Parts: sequence; C-alpha cells; structure tokens
Amino acid sequence: MSLQEKIRDLPHKPGVYLFKDRFNRVIYVGKAVDLHKRVSQYFHPSRRLRADRKLNALVEAAVDLEYYVVQSEAEAVLLEGRLIKEFRPRYNVSFRDDKRFLLVKVDLSEPFPRFQVTRLKKQDNARYFGPFASSSALRTTLNLMKKKFGLRSCTALIPSEKDYKHCLDHIIKNCSAPCIAKISQAEYLERVKMACAFLEGKSKEMIDEIRLKMEEAAQALDFEKAAELRNLLEALEETTRPARRFVKQLPKVSSPLEDLEELQAVLALPQVPHHIECFDISNISSTHKVASMVLFREGKADRSSYRRYRIKTVAGQDDFACMEEVIRRRYKRVLDEGGRLPDLIVVDGGKGQLSSALKALHSLQLNNLCVIGLAKENEEIYREALPDPLVLDKSSKALRLLQRIRDEAHRVANSYHQLLLKKRMRESILDDCPGISENRKMLLIRAFGSIEKIKKSSVEEIAAVKGIGKKLAEQILSFLSSRG
Repeated sequence: MSLQEKIRDLPHKPGVYLFKDRFNRVIYVGKAVDLHKRVSQYFHPSRRLRADRKLNALVEAAVDLEYYVVQSEAEAVLLEGRLIKEFRPRYNVSFRDDKRFLLVKVDLSEPFPRFQVTRLKKQDNARYFGPFASSSALRTTLNLMKKKFGLRSCTALIPSEKDYKHCLDHIIKNCSAPCIAKISQAEYLERVKMACAFLEGKSKEMIDEIRLKMEEAAQALDFEKAAELRNLLEALEETTRPARRFVKQLPKVSSPLEDLEELQAVLALPQVPHHIECFDISNISSTHKVASMVLFREGKADRSSYRRYRIKTVAGQDDFACMEEVIRRRYKRVLDEGGRLPDLIVVDGGKGQLSSALKALHSLQLNNLCVIGLAKENEEIYREALPDPLVLDKSSKALRLLQRIRDEAHRVANSYHQLLLKKRMRESILDDCPGISENRKMLLIRAFGSIEKIKKSSVEEIAAVKGIGKKLAEQILSFLSSRG
C-alpha cells in the first residue's frame, strides 16, 4: 500500500503517527487529535507552499507511515514522548532529552505519608501514580485533593508542633493537623488511602460534587464561578482518567550485538566486527580539504577516539588521493604507536575510494584487513576482489548500522570543514575593508576560496559575486593591493 493510500485510510481518531524514509528509518513522530486531518495537512499543496525548508525536507523524505490509535490527546502525548525517546528521529526536537513526565509518589510506610511530585520512578516501597501529561492539571488536582481529604503540605517526615506554628493550613481548614494530634495516625492513613483511590479514578464523589456546583452556578447566572468550576472539573477528569496500557506491540530497536552479528554474516567476516573505523572526505573546495575518522566499539560511537585530518599532499579536488592519504596517515600512526587495528574499515564511496584505501594499506604491508566501500546513491557495498557490489534489503539491521556509522563520519567531516571555513573568514583581512559585511565576506571566500585568489581576480569577476557590484569590487581590489 502506498503512502497516499495509507493517509486516505487514516481514522478520524486521536493517535500518534510515524513517518519513515526509504530505509525504513523513523524520521518523525507526531501526535494528533484527528489522525486523518493532521497527517493529510502535510501533503496539502497550499501548506507546502507556505512551509519552511525543514517541513518540506520531511515531506520529501517520507515514503511510509505507521500509526497508533489512542483514547485521548493526553495518551497521545505520552506515547509520542515514549516513541521519540526510543527512535530519536532526526526531525524531532521535543522529548529527545531525558526529561520525563510527572509522577505522584506516596510512601505508605511513612508515619504520616506525603504526596510528592517527581519525574523519576525508583525501585522502593512507595506507590507511584501516572505518568501525567499535563503538569498544570496535576497540580490543580493535588491542591484540591489535599484540601478535600485534609492532607498535610509540610515536608517534615513526622510533623510536630514546631511545624504547626508556621502553618496556616489548619486555620483555613485545609489540613486535618496530625502534627498536634487533631487526628490519629490510623485515621490520617485512612484519608491517604482514600486519596490514592481518587487518583486511581476509583472515587467519583468529588467530581460529581463539583459538577453539581457548576450546574447550580450556571442556573444562578454566576457564569464566572461556573467557568472556574468547569476548568477545575476538566483538570480533575484529565488527571484521574485511568491511563490505558498499550497492548499493541511497538517496534523495537535491535541491540548493537544483533546488528554486529548480522553484519558479520552478510560480509562473511572472520569474526564479529567489535571495532569499526569509518572514513569520509569533505572536499567541497580546494581551499579546505579535510577528512574524518569515526570509531564504533560494540556498535556504539566512541567519540573520544574520533580523528579529524587536514589533507596535506593533494592538489586540487581529488577524493581518491585524499582517501589514500588519510588512510596511510591513520594506520602508519597506529603501527608506530602499537595501537589496535580495526576488525572492519568502512570508506564512504564506491570502487574508487575502496581502491585508494587498499593501495594505502598495502603500502603499509597491511594486507589482511577487512575493508568495504559504502556508496551513498544506492547504498551499494563494494568489497575487495569482488566485481559486483552487495545490495542489502533496506530493512537490514546490518545496512542500518553501516548507514549510522557512515552518516556520523560524514557529519564530523562536514562540521570540521565548516569550522575551518568560519575560522578563515574570521581571520580574513577583509574584516577591515570598508563596505564588507560578514555576509559579503562569506560570499567572497566561498566564491574564490582565499584572499590570494581574490587579489588575482578582475573587477568583473569580483563584481559578479552576489551583493558586491562594480564599485565595491574596485574598492576591494584597491584595499587588498594596499595591504600587499
């Protein structure tokens, strides 16, 4: 079934939807009050015209869809957060940190148990309620619940007369005052248990009482009070609504070891590749040619072992020669320092990059290392001495692992290239040139690559750069020539 057909069949119900790319990776998780309306909006022509680049990129990358129907918007929020934490999609920002939803904790083994708000569930003897999607609704409910059942707000484990002196809750009849024995420990514990039943949604008396007061206020034309009671009622109903357990099995991310074992099988490696190194070249211009090496141990990134290289011996834009240089430099140093050689080397590219890597390794007498090239366009895997590339299924765990490693190497190389470019622009003598803004300086450096090349260019060539013009071009050449 195509993506458009899946969208047409979406129900008009609340839920969570997952967009997937052509490699079956989850790239975005969203929630909706109406799944059909919300997801359809992404592909509406008028919205596409108004959308920013990020949204358009998401829509272009989405080729598949998965969804889960829930009972309420609050459940959708909870499930959305859970799935984002699990898949960490590239187009999501919210919930990608470790922030958790609110819980309510009460330890019934305490002499006078307290209700506390927390985000972390511990393995202790306490009871936990939640999670709760709305913090404001939860706090409103707790305040009303404490008042209704006469529960204390003080933080002392065993409240005493000292706490009573600094508290007004008993005076305004919000607390049963166990601190001065107005109520026995057993009686107070019974009130706490009644409050627990209320939080579980087992007691509807308070909700029915507020609904009756709201109706009476409306009949008396006291609409302001009726509105306040309505808001309070909505907060109570949202907090005490029992959360549904999701019985539908959610897709799970495979373990790193499973990915590595599958990679060993498909590449026919002699052992599980516990130590993988991947190389990528960023050769956007001849000014800054850089490379990156990322290391994955046990299927996970070891960022402290990453390396970045500036290409030293290659003239012009030659990816193959750059790959040969960085492979030779990397493993010559490993040999000199007695370091560990990898179980698998991955180079970003096809036959040419693979041949260059092998040439460098053979020059170092490293003839038994496993090396592959991963070509981006069709995700083809090139291997030594085999004429035809290996093409894995897009859902293959081995391929996904290789893609994660390759993409990380690409990110590091590009980041380093951008860093050097920005550093060069900051250090440029163009900073002192009248009429040259930061944006114009950036455009000139990108167009010519260096100050020396700008000096050797004609007025017409400089004026052809966006935002410069002939008059400013003449000023630039005059300024640079005056600086030698």
